[in-house]
Amino acid sequence: MLELKDICFSVKENGKIKQILKNINLTIEDDMFFVITGPNGSGKSTLAKIIMGINKPTSGKIIFNDKDITHLSITERAKLGISFAFQQPVKFKGITVKDMISLATNKEATVADACKFLSDVGLCARDYIDRDIDDSLSGGELKRIEIATIIARASKLTIFDEPEAGIDLWSFNSLIKTFKNLKNKYKCGFIIISHQERILDIADKIIILSNGEVSTVGKKDEVISKLSEVYSTCLKLEEAQNGTN
Repeated sequence: MLELKDICFSVKENGKIKQILKNINLTIEDDMFFVITGPNGSGKSTLAKIIMGINKPTSGKIIFNDKDITHLSITERAKLGISFAFQQPVKFKGITVKDMISLATNKEATVADACKFLSDVGLCARDYIDRDIDDSLSGGELKRIEIATIIARASKLTIFDEPEAGIDLWSFNSLIKTFKNLKNKYKCGFIIISHQERILDIADKIIILSNGEVSTVGKKDEVISKLSEVYSTCLKLEEAQNGTN
């Protein structure tokens, strides 16, 4: 279980302090599929990076499985079972898919190993194990290979930052199938940062962020009206700000 206690995050901008996150309190239960959504600039990706340790909170605590990880490094959090998938998967020239799965499992991966993990994300192992993780792969293929390596790591909690970014409709449909499969097959926690309704549809719980704060938490039918209200309010604020510029 992941607990965020009074998490705040501020940056210095043009000589002034800008508060990005304000007193975030959340509990992410085990074996559940959470989606964090909200308008652009609401702090979603910042929160994801703070959980992973890419950014450090200005104040507050992060507890993972009863252990205070607030000041732990990315590597230390990864060893505890937390994984992070970026919007744009990293490419590695000269490293094959099989190499990546071997690194994830910490052993030399066999064809059978590769088949097990790649089939879970809708890819045929024999078509991919010897391919380099480079520009020859599409955005959708890279995303699914990244997810396969996360599965291979047996992560306890995985964070996806806008996984739909930069992929076409066919790849997005495949990604939805992959997430449904992961949700049904693997007993681990998932946090996905997304605006996409089809990803919201498969969430156990949706967390809405607005202006750096938790607006509401609940199932889709419980929060959908609030989500529309939050977006409408932010649109009006943007229009008002643009009118004064």
